[in-house]
Amino acid sequence: MVAAAQHPNIELLTYSEVEEVGGYIGNFEVKIRKKAKYVDYDKCTGCGLCETKCPTKVPSEYDLGLGKRPCIYKPFAQAVPSKPVIDAVNCRKLKTGKCGVCAKLCPTGAVNFEDKDEVITQNFGAIVMATGFDLFEWEKAYGEYGYGKYPDVITGLHFERLSNAAGPTGGRILRPSDGKEPKTVVFIKCVGSRDEAKGKEYYSRACCMYTAKHAHQVIDKIPDSKAYVFYMDVRTPGKAYDEFYNKTLADGAVYLRGRVSRIYKEGDKLICKGEDSLIGKQVSVAADMVVLATAMTPSKESEKIASIVGFGIDKDGWYQEAHPKLRPVETHTGGVFLAGACQGPKDIPDTVSQASGAAVKVCALFSKAEMETDPMVSYVNEEKCSGCGMCVSCCPYKAIELIPKKERVHGKTVERFVANVNTGLCQGCGACTAACRPGAIDLQGFTNAQILEEVDALCL
Repeated sequence: MVAAAQHPNIELLTYSEVEEVGGYIGNFEVKIRKKAKYVDYDKCTGCGLCETKCPTKVPSEYDLGLGKRPCIYKPFAQAVPSKPVIDAVNCRKLKTGKCGVCAKLCPTGAVNFEDKDEVITQNFGAIVMATGFDLFEWEKAYGEYGYGKYPDVITGLHFERLSNAAGPTGGRILRPSDGKEPKTVVFIKCVGSRDEAKGKEYYSRACCMYTAKHAHQVIDKIPDSKAYVFYMDVRTPGKAYDEFYNKTLADGAVYLRGRVSRIYKEGDKLICKGEDSLIGKQVSVAADMVVLATAMTPSKESEKIASIVGFGIDKDGWYQEAHPKLRPVETHTGGVFLAGACQGPKDIPDTVSQASGAAVKVCALFSKAEMETDPMVSYVNEEKCSGCGMCVSCCPYKAIELIPKKERVHGKTVERFVANVNTGLCQGCGACTAACRPGAIDLQGFTNAQILEEVDALCL
């Protein structure tokens, strides 16, 4: 991130949202909303004085509520730029007009409570989608695991923040309920993954290895501790992954093949009732803390963003690539590429590889003076077009628009609207040809007359 921020040819628009995308490959016109930060970054030096003096503390999103942050804050330690933003929802000054301690103490006068959102429009040659993922909302689906009742039932992402040196506990693995070290930790895999009844049918890919890492961290960081892992299958698809899994087993992690059916509390212990299908017996483990390896799901705004940019998603909500094997980083919309977990669950090496592939595709695109397009695109017979606009509304790639056309009719100049196809955006799906009531749109090389001739040639 730091290297990207320092690169002379990279402009970072942080704390911003894409509102509208128009144009086509090589000439995208993007409307961006730059949200009000209430801090002038030209004046701010990032000294952090305002953060230390802010009197209002709220749960930290980055630490998933395990720690607190001030209302003027940097999202995380390595954030770029290393300058704060004011949380308008919780800031006392913006809510009630009182406080303003950060503005009074700022040595450069960078705090500006009058800041407003700014909408800008910029042109781009290509777009790379990297919207990431969210965690499966397991709380209702797996109520038997005691969400809301037991604070010591956490997700793998919570555990990641607990074990991180920059986390709310300084890297110490402590129970959220009482701040004590857990001596027995149970890890439950596939919570929401590979579960058609309650969750998602797909495999989340990264869960096996980060669970092995977490189990190893428990054994390594907490003396005389025990780590139990309930699993369905162990998948280690990566270089040296299987070796690390075997090392975790050798260091003392106990793997039990089966699902946990229920978690309940006895005293200060969490009782995990499950099974070990390898020995065919029910098992019960008294744990101090339970960690759930929850499934990856598409980010909440991903479908909305896909509709804005103009490409499809699959049945699970992931971004749809042009071809899973031959064009894994491209979409059906020319000039739009995919990187990371927006396309599907991925581990870090896979994400880096795909991001590198998308970057190379963009460079290859920009290296050409002219572009080759697929000849199978729609075209409009303007004499037949009635200007009804049905094709405009049904085009998934926003490739059709209505344009005015002037004609001479009975000695007078009249204006009517006809459909116009942008061949740079059209992907030849044929949706418009089916929707066109007067039959004014056809696919190049696949007109009705041509198809009928092919049928006649085969049948006669």
